[in-house]
Amino acid sequence: MALKAFGTNATTTLTCLPAWNPETAIADIAAIAAHILDDINPAHPIVPGAFAQGRLVIPNRLFLLLKPGDTVAYDSTGWPILVNAASRAANWTTAA
Repeated sequence: MALKAFGTNATTTLTCLPAWNPETAIADIAAIAAHILDDINPAHPIVPGAFAQGRLVIPNRLFLLLKPGDTVAYDSTGWPILVNAASRAANWTTAA
């Protein structure tokens, strides 16, 4: 299997929490968590509170521990996207 180029085909930007840290407002966390959907049954969001205390739940898998500066976004299907601070600074743009 050969590696291939990969990117988003969205014509608009993704919604994100641009720089997570332990003091991130609960309302901001809830706004992102409400849009992360279960990939087996997209009608159901993930467990309430699953994106809290620095843990980003990947539906029907495990979770990722967030570090300060990480960006958490979701795509049009409700799938979570995690980008670390170094990659965001080098390769991504965050609009105001």
